[in-house]
Amino acid sequence: MLSIGTIVLGVSDVRRAAAFWSRAVNYAPRDGIEDDWAVLVPADGRPGPGISLGLSESPVQGHPRVHLDLYAGDAADQAAEVERLIALGAERVDWDLYPENPEEADYVVLADTEGNRFCVIDTGH
Repeated sequence: MLSIGTIVLGVSDVRRAAAFWSRAVNYAPRDGIEDDWAVLVPADGRPGPGISLGLSESPVQGHPRVHLDLYAGDAADQAAEVERLIALGAERVDWDLYPENPEEADYVVLADTEGNRFCVIDTGH
């Protein structure tokens, strides 16, 4: 039986990306951080997929085919998490695929310190 072990993100600065994602989702390096590779796992030992960060020279995709969705409890939680992530170095993305009515969107698109896109989802929407 297969299970998801890690989700791999290409990054231009592994140490910077590891610092961001560790603080963003309370993960810690599994075996240390190298200049070209790091694997992050839940810091509290709970089960869950890891985040692998691999050195990459590929350009960031404007509309990535794979991305992370981070779940927040409701609109207030979502807003607080978006602001916390921005304080850690994330940036808002001017996403051209938002619905015409902004209140219909249950997600906010951000980019990490490496430009990788991810969403913060209001699961109470």
